[in-house]
Amino acid sequence: MATLAETSARASGMTKDEKFVIFASSLGTVFEWYDFYLYATLAPFFAALFFPSGNDTAALLSAFATYAAGFLVRPFGALIFGRIGDLVGRKYTFLVTIVVMGTATFLVGLLPTFSQIGWLAPVLLVTLRLCQGLALGGEYGGAATYVAEHSRPHERGYTTSFIQTTATLGFFLALVVIGLCRIYMDAKMFADWGWRIPFLVSLILLVFSVYIRLRLSESPIFMRMKEEGKGSKAPLTDSFLRYPNNKYVLLALLGATAGQGVVWYTGQFYALFFLLITLKLDFLSAYGLIALSLVIGTPFFIVFGWLSDRIGRLKIILAGCAIAAVTYFPLFAALTHYVNPDLEAFAEKNPITISADQSTCNFHIFVGPWSNFTQCDRAQDFMTKSGLSFKTVSVPGAKSVDLTIGPTKVEGWDSAKWQAALNAAGYSGKADLAKVNWFMAELILVIMVIYVTMVYGPIAAFLVEMFPTNIRYTSMSLPYHIGNGWFGGMLPLLATAIVAATGNIYAGLWYPIGVAVMTLIVGSLFLRDTKGVNISTSSGVAIQQT
Repeated sequence: MATLAETSARASGMTKDEKFVIFASSLGTVFEWYDFYLYATLAPFFAALFFPSGNDTAALLSAFATYAAGFLVRPFGALIFGRIGDLVGRKYTFLVTIVVMGTATFLVGLLPTFSQIGWLAPVLLVTLRLCQGLALGGEYGGAATYVAEHSRPHERGYTTSFIQTTATLGFFLALVVIGLCRIYMDAKMFADWGWRIPFLVSLILLVFSVYIRLRLSESPIFMRMKEEGKGSKAPLTDSFLRYPNNKYVLLALLGATAGQGVVWYTGQFYALFFLLITLKLDFLSAYGLIALSLVIGTPFFIVFGWLSDRIGRLKIILAGCAIAAVTYFPLFAALTHYVNPDLEAFAEKNPITISADQSTCNFHIFVGPWSNFTQCDRAQDFMTKSGLSFKTVSVPGAKSVDLTIGPTKVEGWDSAKWQAALNAAGYSGKADLAKVNWFMAELILVIMVIYVTMVYGPIAAFLVEMFPTNIRYTSMSLPYHIGNGWFGGMLPLLATAIVAATGNIYAGLWYPIGVAVMTLIVGSLFLRDTKGVNISTSSGVAIQQT
């Protein structure tokens, strides 16, 4: 029975203990996302450090593949740590995950590069990325479940939305730390050893996070379940091999988290890579634009979390997917127009064609000792990294790889001649900062971050409410990490590969658009909202059946 003082405190707002639960859970998760996204932010830079030279696009795809490896393993972390969390408890499980994450990140800062130890360098890098992915697979579900199980029913969307800010804040923190290093170091110093500093700093964040989390108590709903003997003895079996829970794990993935994942990574990471790689904006300007959009957009995670307590979670998530799918092509085209108008004007005046025997053109998704770069491969790599769209015309039996820029034809592959032809036609390799429309560029980026907050702000409450207490950690973690880790985390790799394969700088957007549309259809047809469910006694799975 609640005392009068407790009732009064709850009526007037969150208690001190509730605020501390949100703060401690969120702070640790911010630091985990910071650790995980350091590599993501530096992926284009790492291409030159950990992979051999010779084909920059292939090296970049290899860096993105290593980046994606951390995402691919996240569902396995969800299975491992989700099971432990449902058996042992939420608090100690996500305490372990933060130690694994912090240690792996610190060790990345100590890694020798390809020039020092050869192919062992990317092998070690992938190994540490896998450790990071496993840790993050267990972290998010634990933090979201822990906060939700401490929350009042009518505030669950609002309180869990603070956890939803952590990924963006971790990304922002990574941008700030890397940006400061690059401001105060010259390019050679940063390439030699300065890139290690952001990774080594994670050791300090790890110690602080462990200290904070050790002060937390176990979730009251979990403790009550254990006292009543209602815990699951086989969370994996109960989650994924028993109907109808396994059905709604799949529907939660396809009808909510997959679309949410691609919208998240398009609006933040793909936008950053598009600015840097395609539009040729300098890294400080790109970091600044993205960082400012994150600062402006972050409060909207709370806004949409709060709104989901009033109108429902699912409709906000699906609305974000729908709007993103409809507007991504015009938004990225507008980004080109306002950030690099010279590139846009050049592309409109000078259609580009590569003519070659298509049988000699290979596609390299990951560089290895097996890689053999032909003249066609090098030619397509040259044009892809220029940021220009081009067409490849197959000429069976052709002995040379030829370039056509508008009315001008250059016979035979020669990087110097091709570059000279581009320059003669008016191509500039960098965005002219004097011509950047900073306000419009920032507005476009903020709009895309607003999409992120729409789909991501309510998702934690939706997933926590969907599954019963005894298997909640396990059941919610898997669809979340497949949606974000596989569908979302693979986006930079797949979108960049699509661009490289087609020669169209916007073609990569078909991937997030397709996934977002799938989620809109599945979520609309097969899922019901979970707002208002009593997570102590029921679940979203139960209300889907009524």
